[in-house]
Amino acid sequence: MEFTPITPIQPLFGTTEPQSGRGVESTGASLFASVFQSAIDNVRETDAKKVDLEYKLATGQIDNPAELTLAAANASNAALLLMELRNKAMDVYSELMRISL
Repeated sequence: MEFTPITPIQPLFGTTEPQSGRGVESTGASLFASVFQSAIDNVRETDAKKVDLEYKLATGQIDNPAELTLAAANASNAALLLMELRNKAMDVYSELMRISL
């Protein structure tokens, strides 16, 4: 009886060749980390812009208060997106933990 080897799963992004001992697991982990890091950076940037516009509005340096409203909405949406990403990641983790092998 002959057995055919199972081919490994290839990553969706990045190179298919392992680089310097890094395999598929590290590529997937780095993609996962980069998605969350970019979402966290987006929350920080939008919140900093909102705080800056609040200061400028309070000191009378901006003429259009709608800019502050838009910046606050963007900051809120970025935070909601980050929370939803976290919630979905936790849902996936709990589903993986329920799998019995």
